[in-house]
Amino acid sequence: MIGLLQRVGQASVVVDGETIGAIGRGLMVLVCAEKGDTEREADALLTKLLGYRVFSDEAGKMNRSITDVAGGLLLVPQFTLAADTRSGTRPSFSPAAAPEDGRRLFEHVVRQARERHGKVETGRFGADMQVSLTNDGPVTFWLRIDPPKVSS
Repeated sequence: MIGLLQRVGQASVVVDGETIGAIGRGLMVLVCAEKGDTEREADALLTKLLGYRVFSDEAGKMNRSITDVAGGLLLVPQFTLAADTRSGTRPSFSPAAAPEDGRRLFEHVVRQARERHGKVETGRFGADMQVSLTNDGPVTFWLRIDPPKVSS
């Protein structure tokens, strides 16, 4: 599972002219499932992003998590994060999970996030979304949880 998290002053998602998700101060996280990912990787990614210390403490150090500051969490599905860009000028999306697996794992992350965090908004899986945000810092981190290696 991949999560590209950005600390934001505000962020929103619009589909067909309608705002379907919006937060103030918090994290906007693009979420992507890769082949081989399961609920185990989804849960590990969520745990990591809820605890990731990207907000400043009184001394100005990044020492507080989204949970500590009770900020908003906007989860947006984005399969293109799994793109293989190592060769050529057109990305390959073969590392991404199949759409049904991607949807299932995204929905799992959303359900778990809503159980564990107060303010959770989302984008819409498979939709053409317009995402707007004000990146605070800018602060952006790439989080990745790999499935266990299968030994041969």
